[in-house]
Amino acid sequence: MIRVENIVKNFEGRNVLNGVSMTMEQGKITCLIGPSGSGKTTLLRTLTLLEPADSGQLYIEGVKYDFPLDGPLRVPPWPGITVVFQSLFLWPHLTMRENIMLPARRAGLPNVHERLEEIVAFFEMAPFIDRYPNEASRGQQQRVALARALMLNPKYVFLDEITSALDVEQVAKVLEYLQKLRDTGIGIFIITHLLGFARRASDQILFLNDGKIEESGGPEILVNPQSVRLKNFVQLIEAAS
Repeated sequence: MIRVENIVKNFEGRNVLNGVSMTMEQGKITCLIGPSGSGKTTLLRTLTLLEPADSGQLYIEGVKYDFPLDGPLRVPPWPGITVVFQSLFLWPHLTMRENIMLPARRAGLPNVHERLEEIVAFFEMAPFIDRYPNEASRGQQQRVALARALMLNPKYVFLDEITSALDVEQVAKVLEYLQKLRDTGIGIFIITHLLGFARRASDQILFLNDGKIEESGGPEILVNPQSVRLKNFVQLIEAAS
């Protein structure tokens, strides 16, 4: 389990996260939604220790991190947690296969070739695995970025708006893959602006507003929101779609 308690993060005098507390579990999909500028990416970066908080506590599989940190991390959480960002960050001069293999080789993980074959089959990548990124579609690139993260055998995967450039058919395919990953016991955290996707994908939905978790629960909170702010947010998104 990953848990944060009273996380606070400021940027240039602005309170971006204001006392956030939440949990996520292995074998569950958590979707984070909220208006632009509400602190969603900052929360993701805090949960993965890419952007340590100013105060509060983070627990990852029983290991406690107190903020502010008093020095280098004594127990780094990587590669037990991995992140896939919206821009994907694929190396253009490497083939898809080479992009996937690079982090695992650098980490010195065993049986990387066997692991690669399993992941290629899982994501149905055989037809394009030896192409370069500019020779592949956005959906194919996105699968490669996910596969690269999974090569590290993580317990948790964090995804930042990875469906934003995909069409409806590709989004449905991503949902299928994520549900398969969840069933293998991986904890998945997704930032998304697609409420329909969040409703279908999630075991837990968190609504972040003004740096606070305004409301949380199962997918039903999008059908029957309890807070005025979430109700207004849902109505605005649905009106614009």
